[in-house]
Amino acid sequence: MMGEALTRRAQELAAAGVPYACATVVRVERPTSAKAGNTALVLGDGTLEGFVGGDCAEESVRAHALQAIESGEPLLLRIVPFGEEKEDRGVVTVQNPCLSGGMIEVFLEPVVRAPRVLVEGDTPIVHALLRLGAELELEMVGGDVTPGPGDLALIAAGHGREELPALKAALEAELPYVGLVASRKRGQGVLGELRGDGVPAELIERIDTPAGLDIGARTPEEIALSILARVVQVRRAAREPVTAVDPICGMTVSAAAGTLSVEHGGETVFFCGDGCKAAFELQHAR
Repeated sequence: MMGEALTRRAQELAAAGVPYACATVVRVERPTSAKAGNTALVLGDGTLEGFVGGDCAEESVRAHALQAIESGEPLLLRIVPFGEEKEDRGVVTVQNPCLSGGMIEVFLEPVVRAPRVLVEGDTPIVHALLRLGAELELEMVGGDVTPGPGDLALIAAGHGREELPALKAALEAELPYVGLVASRKRGQGVLGELRGDGVPAELIERIDTPAGLDIGARTPEEIALSILARVVQVRRAAREPVTAVDPICGMTVSAAAGTLSVEHGGETVFFCGDGCKAAFELQHAR
């Protein structure tokens, strides 16, 4: 069961829109330092707050929690000693070479805010985007749009003077998707205006115009569907969290800020726990 302090921390993260995963130990087989009910929060940078077992078990939880945050899908993680086979449908099983015995099952539940999609303008296409996007579990924002960190997309669909500052702001904020609703001819004209305003060419190339996938759309609803299909495509093309291999025990770990590491030979070397880190430093002390 999550303690009071960790509950407050989870509420703070959720209120701030910071993605995290809640890791809860649901079953153990001795020997293990973890107990059923132990809980931790794993943030997107790999920081782990709480307790779900020793260093090695913690690293397995960290690596798979980051994957859960990226996918947005919960999973049940089973951590077993190296060489043991305990496969089960619906369970992700990892063999941890650092465990001397026992087994830990951890439920990983990502808490990720619905990504914001900003829509500039007040046209039938805008209204269709706002309506249909909400059905896709997207936080659709119309009106006076201001891009911010973590926003997924901006779609300029007002056919007016406000589209230029909206496009510039979205490019500067490095939103994954920036779309302009316009004919090919008009779209090229808008891109030319941006070039004339000094917007770098590499940024202008990121604007999708005409916005959306080419499905032969004609009505406002069909056009909105084609644009949202492209937004979903961008959303689901999430990068897999970067992993590394502990050079001492051979365990796969997350190459994240929260993972133990040292700099060696101009590269960052990551470890599952203090024991492997100390062994590596001893080997390379000379």
